[in-house]
Amino acid sequence: MKKAVSLIAMAGAVALALTGCSSGSAPESGSKDQPFAGQTIVVNSFGGDYEATLQEAVITPFEEETGAKVSVVTAYSADALAQLTAQKGKPQLDVVTFSGGQEVVAAADGLLAPIAESDIEGAEDLVPTALDGVARGAGEGPVIQIAPMGLIYLKDQVTTAPSSWDAVLDPEFAGHVALTDFSNSYGLLTFLALNAKLGGSTDDVQPGLDAVGGLLENNDAVVTATSPEIQQAFTQRDIWLAPYAQDYAYTLTKAGLNVGFTVPENSPASYITANVVAGTGNEELATAFVNYQLRPEVQLAWAEALRYSPTNMTVEIPSEFSEEVIAGEDLTGLVRFDPTEIDAKRAEWVKAWNALVAS
Repeated sequence: MKKAVSLIAMAGAVALALTGCSSGSAPESGSKDQPFAGQTIVVNSFGGDYEATLQEAVITPFEEETGAKVSVVTAYSADALAQLTAQKGKPQLDVVTFSGGQEVVAAADGLLAPIAESDIEGAEDLVPTALDGVARGAGEGPVIQIAPMGLIYLKDQVTTAPSSWDAVLDPEFAGHVALTDFSNSYGLLTFLALNAKLGGSTDDVQPGLDAVGGLLENNDAVVTATSPEIQQAFTQRDIWLAPYAQDYAYTLTKAGLNVGFTVPENSPASYITANVVAGTGNEELATAFVNYQLRPEVQLAWAEALRYSPTNMTVEIPSEFSEEVIAGEDLTGLVRFDPTEIDAKRAEWVKAWNALVAS
């Protein structure tokens, strides 16, 4: 979700693959059984396993049910926002998925079509934070997946699971901690969690900066930038503890690492939203696609494939992986930092972080 994608390459992919998509073709009338037959929408995805799951769990059954065609452009959140901004008035995406709060900026810039809570099927079954953006009425869509933040630890070295965000400061882990750079949204979220544990807030990040500064000065921690770098840190750099996300803990497990994952009290999460793009003429079909992703069976498929937490609280996680996925009422204990506030302060925080890491 954090890789860069060339806007030129994305535009080319859209042009080659999407003749007659959101801004071109006149839709055919569908039958009662397939109400959107002959229509096409374009959506983005984050590539890799995410895109494979999107195709299998969402796109293929959605096409079979509705008769519509769904075309995919691989575009990570920041690049998707840049694309929408560049194409304002003539968008080539119909549904845009964001993982870092970019929906706030997109909505404020008039790039998203407002979707009312009454338009969301089964809204009453969703965790309340899933509709925070919808309630603002500016165009933000619902949260379709949640990636809780927590502490990934190496079971071979750590006998007692860490249970607090300030575990990274415990002398037991000195020299064996990997923190994640602010260029990665998971890194920023986990930093804010540590900062809050130390008495800070989004108005005062100095407690967290001071703590990280001390770790780096004493060589008690390393800084990574990407998910693969975290895996390398565990396998090659003698790292035992890394604040990161539930879904990546599962990725490490699949890679053969003997890791555990804990979610301390007041943990934040990455809230992945699906948003209807303004000005495409395909808003009805796009809204149907958003709604489809909130169905219990679809949400369960994401939990099984990638260990994302379902926002639909009626989903029952099977016992074989229930301990790996936060679900149901437990989701209400997660913290959602205000994305509008993060967007307003991100540049200031990044500047302070970069100065700290470079010193």
